[in-house]
Amino acid sequence: MKKVLTLCLIYQHPNILLGMKKRGFGEGRWNGFGGKVQEGEAIEEAAKREIQEEAGIMPHKIERVGILDFEFKGDPEILEVHIFRGHDFDGEPKESDEMRPQWFHVDELPFDTMWPDDKHWFPLFLAGKKFRGKILFENSDKILNLHLSEVEKI
Repeated sequence: MKKVLTLCLIYQHPNILLGMKKRGFGEGRWNGFGGKVQEGEAIEEAAKREIQEEAGIMPHKIERVGILDFEFKGDPEILEVHIFRGHDFDGEPKESDEMRPQWFHVDELPFDTMWPDDKHWFPLFLAGKKFRGKILFENSDKILNLHLSEVEKI
């Protein structure tokens, strides 16, 4: 069983916009902005909606750069996360009930308070590459298995 989700990162070299998750799944971690794709909603539209809800901004154009399948040991559900990169946007990032946005320099990303898999795929993201991967977690802190590959297209 798969659940389709989005993750959108605003990257204006040398800075990237992350959000501190304030509640729910991933609480207490820095992450991109995203969430569930609603029934009948296009994946790209869901990514734009989520970043608007969580950070108060609307990206002009986003590009799908990755798909990661997350599994958690003992849970049959697979989280299929479509990762998008955006550059320009309307509005000013502002805190929501769910996320507190903050800009980070790419050399100072807070990997110790991000998901453990991020340090593996972020270099591909920052280099403008496209990628696919599968990550198996035990709980949400320990990676049991990780497969990541650069691809030509998504």
